[in-house]
Amino acid sequence: MQELTILSRSPLTCGLAGEIDSSNANEFYHEVSSLYEAAPSDIVFDCLKLEFIDSTTLGTFVKLCKQAKADGHKMTIRRLSPRLKKLFVICALDQVMEIEA
Repeated sequence: MQELTILSRSPLTCGLAGEIDSSNANEFYHEVSSLYEAAPSDIVFDCLKLEFIDSTTLGTFVKLCKQAKADGHKMTIRRLSPRLKKLFVICALDQVMEIEA
């Protein structure tokens, strides 16, 4: 189960909690994409309470990042646990999007 909380609208800042995997990644994508399309800006994900992601979720982050970059914006992921940050680094996604401590 995942929980998405809007922390700010400009930039679009979303707090993530729980698990995002193949069972709910599509819902996560559509929710964030709709918010972004309503008011395009940089996208920031605060992942302090995010516990689990899978490869589907990584792909979802890539799609959101591409969408933002196409509009001249950036996407930042903050406060990933060391375990989850390792997934982004192994997949070289830290070269595609900004990953903050």
